[in-house]
Amino acid sequence: MFVAWNGDRAVLKMISYTKPYDWSDEAITDSAVAVADSAAAAVDSAYADLPEKPFDYREEIDYLKDDIKYLKESIKENKAEIAKKEKDIKYLEKHHQYPEEKKGSTDKNYGDKESEFTLPPLKQEIEEKEDLAYQKELDSIRIQEFKLVKKIAEDSFNTYFNSSLELDVSKDILKFRDANADVFVYTDYGRIVNEGIYGKMMKRYEFGEIFNNIYNSNSSYNLYFDKEKVRLVSSYQHKNPEVQSHFSAIYKGKKNKNLMSLINDKSIGYYAINIDGSKYFDLMYSLLKNSGESEYHKEMELMMETMKIVLDEEAIAKIAPGNGIFVLNELKTKTVEYTDYDYDDDYNEKEVKKTKEVAMPNFTFAFATENEGYWNRIFNLLTTNKNTAKKFSKNGDFYAFKEEKSTGYFDQLFFSVKNGTVYVTTSTDNITVKNQSDISKNWAKDSAKYPASGRFDIERLLTGLEKEFKSPSERKTLDFVKKNVGEVYFKSEAKGDALETEIDYSIKNSSENSLMYFFDLIDEIRKIKESEKKQPIL
Repeated sequence: MFVAWNGDRAVLKMISYTKPYDWSDEAITDSAVAVADSAAAAVDSAYADLPEKPFDYREEIDYLKDDIKYLKESIKENKAEIAKKEKDIKYLEKHHQYPEEKKGSTDKNYGDKESEFTLPPLKQEIEEKEDLAYQKELDSIRIQEFKLVKKIAEDSFNTYFNSSLELDVSKDILKFRDANADVFVYTDYGRIVNEGIYGKMMKRYEFGEIFNNIYNSNSSYNLYFDKEKVRLVSSYQHKNPEVQSHFSAIYKGKKNKNLMSLINDKSIGYYAINIDGSKYFDLMYSLLKNSGESEYHKEMELMMETMKIVLDEEAIAKIAPGNGIFVLNELKTKTVEYTDYDYDDDYNEKEVKKTKEVAMPNFTFAFATENEGYWNRIFNLLTTNKNTAKKFSKNGDFYAFKEEKSTGYFDQLFFSVKNGTVYVTTSTDNITVKNQSDISKNWAKDSAKYPASGRFDIERLLTGLEKEFKSPSERKTLDFVKKNVGEVYFKSEAKGDALETEIDYSIKNSSENSLMYFFDLIDEIRKIKESEKKQPIL
């Protein structure tokens, strides 16, 4: 990575280079092998006279401690071995050596300790020298490659600074750029995946052409640092107009106001979609159809025709047409019990029951359906099947799932099917329609209007995660961040021949603008961390 700058501009250049190796040049290969062999012989003769290193008990203790770390990963199976090694450490700390093995003794605990944990000193010295020689050779190659890429970078910098300081960008890219944006980014995923190392990798797979076709797209991003919020507007476009038309068709679903009634301004956030699920089949067929003249092109065409015959697309689309919403209402604190292990002075293991507090989500997931009977049959089956009936039950309009002893992030789940909607929730009260405030009504209106939209209140999320922050420093940082973090809102739609998504992040402090807001936020967190490091005045 290279950076250059003058009085007006700074340029960053990233270059990757690996020197190609000609494996067909047998003369070079044989020569390299001969040199390597002679070098190895010289190393062997040079190391033959090295003196043997004396036993270092401190080094041996370090080896044993490393072994203990490894053994503790499967502590139940290795507790006896851990206890033996702990005793070895204590003996070494006191006597600086292992006990002498008595003549005729069958005790194998100490007889071959050195061979078990350390290489013989001479062999160890040889390997260290070999590693050093290899590292020097590797460093030499890296230096050569660095000199090469440095020259490439310098030539590129000279060309840029001697020009009009304008990058040569095609008009196809610039048509996505908004002149009012503070930052513009363009990414050609089609070239990234289909060319270079990724393209070569995909060609090695029989169905790689399909993945190349899926990723044959480009994306652009316009970033705005407004006074009260940060806005990011992204645009996605597939390079094949036919495939792009199918993507756009998915984004033209029906509205569903029934789902939007679940939105409320007291929730942490929600994510809502209104898409046309039946159009996924057309998109899938189009991707398979336009996968190029691959080896299995005819097989793909036959598979598509078979799928069209076997699948009843309309019936599948009625099960879940494409309207859905997830609402995270709040995070509650739940105390759960777990098992830990302690050890006595003799290193005997003992199970200990402990408790901890975790954040438990209170949420509702709902989606529209035109086939209520299908879902009711599924839930009825779960309550009557002998393998699932232990955890599933029916109470009125609700089906309930409950573990015998819940140690997870929710106690139980409730399922219900009514008014053309399937509900999955942690509380039956969540699906009761409540009066919405004016702001909730606006969110609900947008959620019914756009194919995908949502909001996320970071302050309320952090409030629900308070128990996860333990130390005074963490608590102090959390309190500061909660007072200053904003809210995220996004919406997606098909616009022209592209899919456009806008993400807004509102700010709450008095910074000069939304860019300085981030710098101010980071600076204040740094000050909090630095204040914790200061020594108290006595």
